[in-house]
Amino acid sequence: MRSIFLFCLCFAALTSFAQSYKLADGHKISFTNPDVSGTFDELSATSIVFDETKLASAKLSFKIEVGSINTGNGLMNKHARGEEWFNADKYPYIEFTSSKIEKTNEGFKATGKLQMHGVSKEVIIPFTFSKKGNKGTFIAKFSVDRSDFQIGKKNAGVAETIKITASIPVVKK
Repeated sequence: MRSIFLFCLCFAALTSFAQSYKLADGHKISFTNPDVSGTFDELSATSIVFDETKLASAKLSFKIEVGSINTGNGLMNKHARGEEWFNADKYPYIEFTSSKIEKTNEGFKATGKLQMHGVSKEVIIPFTFSKKGNKGTFIAKFSVDRSDFQIGKKNAGVAETIKITASIPVVKK
């Protein structure tokens, strides 16, 4: 009788947590503004815990390798990685870690810290999550002001607002 009780207690504890995921192949992080567009080709995840019915235990944490910037122009890529813009040698990653995830009318929103170019700011990133079997895809669309993160100089011939679109496929661990 005691072993049945312990089994039920352990099962209840295990099923009360959100589902853990890992990155799947095929992610895409793109950025656009009127002056430049491209992708960041290297993404890693330190934590992807998500279940839309258990948002209190959800957590998203991602790292983008700055050196993986790809504008389609080698000279522009080198310039973007340089000291005047992203300074990839000194600040090799763009990182996001959620502190709270909430349901919205359009999907979800993740509140958390976005760290870029040595500057950390609280941001809200709206996203959707579609699931099929043991796979899913997060899609986020949001904007950042590059001057908030001290990237480039103000009025440097590149628009301040950068639109980000992230498509992140995942698979259950």
